[in-house]
Amino acid sequence: MSATTRRATATLLRPDDRKALRRIFGERARFQEPLAPYTSWKIGGPADAFVTAHDESELAQLLRFVLQRRLPWWILGGGSNVLVGDGGVRGVVVRLAGEFAGVSVIAGVGEVVVDAGGSADMALVTAKAASAGASGVDSLAGIPGTVGGSLRMNAGTDREIGEFVRTVWVQSPSRPEPHAVSVQYLYRRSTLEREVIVSRVTLAFARRGVRDVREDMQTRLVRRKKTQPIALPNAGSCFRNPNGDKAARLIESVGAKGWREGGAEVSPLHANFINNVGGATAKDVATLLARVRRAVRDRCGVELQLEVHLVGVFIDAT
Repeated sequence: MSATTRRATATLLRPDDRKALRRIFGERARFQEPLAPYTSWKIGGPADAFVTAHDESELAQLLRFVLQRRLPWWILGGGSNVLVGDGGVRGVVVRLAGEFAGVSVIAGVGEVVVDAGGSADMALVTAKAASAGASGVDSLAGIPGTVGGSLRMNAGTDREIGEFVRTVWVQSPSRPEPHAVSVQYLYRRSTLEREVIVSRVTLAFARRGVRDVREDMQTRLVRRKKTQPIALPNAGSCFRNPNGDKAARLIESVGAKGWREGGAEVSPLHANFINNVGGATAKDVATLLARVRRAVRDRCGVELQLEVHLVGVFIDAT
């Protein structure tokens, strides 16, 4: 291991940092925790500290801690649109559970209102909303990950989650108590600031017949199963669609389906997916992403933009 790699992978935590985190969070504060099990690609090195907060009060404590200690931090949701480097993540990785995973639905006159915590699973949100007759929720069917991550990237298909948002509450080191913010939603991104964590959200849908909504949901899920490699570890679409075109079409047009780097492969089923077909490293995936991007730029004249986020330290894992 080179001196540069040793420096990049050296923990930023002092012994007293570990003691303080363990005192507050007990066994929910883990050190040198591998992140691969928490990502949909099943890739990722260790976090200096991996801390799970169960409610808004605990999260506020943790955010005050990282601010006071001047430690870098990163929020890990469902891990469905991130590539974590094999060298891991320095500082504190935050994970939400407990109350943050809750979902409640109220079916009123003409509308369905959903209150969800920031780490609520999107599959649970859409299933509960559909059972109450939430019109349009089918456009969110099959989207992996959490509510917080979906809001940040404005996930969706023909309709996006931002269309249904009524209120968003966030917390941050500079303002650790939950507070409502105004957010704008654009294609595959939002104006949520980098330093905030979504603690909860209220969504509102028009209401219609439950049977019709469930049928629309099922149609979407069946289509997704047929056209996307959902059985293999991947992070969903890797590149954003350029204006007036589809990233998958461009990638397929350069013959990239089936390209491999180590254990990473461009899906033969859907060209905008990269699968971990066995033992893939972050370097494998990053190399393949760069190869695909370069081929599309050179042959089609289009510069594809990443939809997945690269996080942490990228090293040669061999």
